[in-house]
Amino acid sequence: MRGLSKFLPAAFLAMALALPAVAQAQQVGQPSPAAVASAKELLTLKNASGMFANAVPSIVERTKNTLLQSNLNYQKDLNEVALVVAKSLAGREKEIGDGMAKIYAGHFTEQELKDLVTFYKSPLGKKLIAQEPKAIEASMGYMNQWAQQFASVVNGEFRAEMRKRGKEI
Repeated sequence: MRGLSKFLPAAFLAMALALPAVAQAQQVGQPSPAAVASAKELLTLKNASGMFANAVPSIVERTKNTLLQSNLNYQKDLNEVALVVAKSLAGREKEIGDGMAKIYAGHFTEQELKDLVTFYKSPLGKKLIAQEPKAIEASMGYMNQWAQQFASVVNGEFRAEMRKRGKEI
């Protein structure tokens, strides 16, 4: 799960964007408990909890650091309080998993979720789970490298067009 922490803010953004979908699903009708259970199994197979496992300590730390900016004289107290708060709120990240399961159950039928579970338990599904993070990481590296090289091309095009106008940049 190396490197997932940099995607944590994106995961929170995705969850925030998906919350209206949960509200809409609740208005249309709740997914069946069996669909939610299948969605939870699917998310477990995909190790989705790895994306948000450190959500509570991360948010506690971020809040403490924000409070420290305007309360430096309380650093010792805020450090101690952060430990108390983190301990008292430990496990709340489970709410994210429950919400995600409801979202999946709202977007897939119970049978589709069962089919996905079956797929992810298959040899190919297991390989996808194991290899996809590596493929995504390599793809991100490739995209960054491509973007840097392409930026040089774009820069060259800008300079050439400006030269045509008699302006060196």
